[in-house]
Formats: sequence, structure tokens, C-alpha cells
Amino acid sequence: VAGDGEKDALPHCNLQVYTYTCDVGKRENVYSTAERVHKEVGEVSVLVNNAGVVSGHHLLECPDELIERTMMVNCHAHFWTTKAFLPKMLEMNHGHIVTVASSLGLFSTAGVEDYCASKFGAVGFHESLSHELKAAEKDGIKTTLVCPYLVDTGMFRGCRIRKEIEPFLPPLKPEYCVKQAMRAILTDQPMICTPRLMYMVTFMKSILPFEAVVCMYRFLGADKCMYPFIAQRKQATNNNEAKNGI
Repeated sequence: VAGDGEKDALPHCNLQVYTYTCDVGKRENVYSTAERVHKEVGEVSVLVNNAGVVSGHHLLECPDELIERTMMVNCHAHFWTTKAFLPKMLEMNHGHIVTVASSLGLFSTAGVEDYCASKFGAVGFHESLSHELKAAEKDGIKTTLVCPYLVDTGMFRGCRIRKEIEPFLPPLKPEYCVKQAMRAILTDQPMICTPRLMYMVTFMKSILPFEAVVCMYRFLGADKCMYPFIAQRKQATNNNEAKNGI
């Protein structure tokens, strides 16, 4: 226990951290890296699929290679990492698989077809996998789907909703998203949307006719919220300032 004026300190632990560089969009790279992890570290009990990219182009202006990259990193990689680490989890009936998707994996918007498709795919993969684990009665393996709203990391810099709504839906701080996700993982919560308003938007999208959803999007300014972001990316590309992986 810390004395007066002292901060609480965690007990000293001899922890060792291992880092590996891996292109998750390439299954051979994932499998070979996973094999190294098995040999050098041991078995993995918590798998967090968090990698994500976006092309930042309208569909007809987007090179095919960038569309393929988005799908491989944001969606296909989940198959390779899960196939690499799930067998041992099944053997031990112990583990946790976390899918960091997006609110754009539950409802979509214009201009980021590749990103929405990849995140819808990640959500579908996660839900199907969760059902498979339940059907196999592997109750020791937990799954958590994380679907945050816009996170202030610069990935979608320039994205704007209706200015009157922005104070109620500002971009989320990464630290806040991490805390919410960790709380969900530690309590075995199957799914978490941040902020909570995203639950309502998802629910409304599932029950309203499409035209009503369009009206809701227009009211929120969510129908073309990505257009300023795409315009910035296009301008950056024209100025040879675009950065890979953003």
C-alpha cells in the first residue's frame, strides 16, 4: 500500500514482450510468423485482429490493387490468423478471439465501398465463428466483436457529419476505445459498440425501410460524411503527399 503522497504502484513483475513484423494480408506470412510465435513464445490464448486500411477513393477511381489490399488486410487476414491460432484454443478449450471491426461493419455510408465491404465481411466472419464455437460447445473460448464509431487516429481525417450533430458525436479518443474494448474483453462481453448511440443507429437501420434510412442519414449528415475525407486524400495524392497504410 502506498504511503501518503505516493502513487499506487503495481507489484514488480518480470514481463517479457515479443514483437514480430507480419503482413497479415499474406497468409504465408501469417502462418510462418505464427509458427515462430509457437516456437519462441508458446501458445496464444488471446487473438486480437485489429489491422485496418482504407483506399480513400470513390469506387470508379480506385485502383483494383487498393481494393484487394483493403479486403485482404481488413477481412481475409482474420481467416489466416484464426486458422493459425484457433486449433490450440480448441484443444485446450480456452482462449479469446477479438475482432476489431467498425460501426461501418454494421451500417454503411457512401464513398468507402471497399472499407464497408471488408468490415461487413469481418463482422460476418466473427458472428459465424462465434456460432460455430457455440455449436461445438467450446464454452471456454470467448469472442468479442468491437465496433467503434470514428476514432481520432487520422485514418479518416476530414470526415464530417452535420455540424449541428458533431458536438454529440465527436471522433473518439483511441484511449477511450481501448478502455471500452478491454472492459468488454475482460467481462466476456460478446459485442461492444462505442458510443452507445451506435446501438440505436444499428437498430433503426435494421427495422426502417431503406428510404427512411436514407432520410436518417441525410439528417445526421452521414450520407456524404466521407466525401471531405476522400477529397483530402485526392488532393494529397495530386501533391504526391499521400502516405501508404493510412
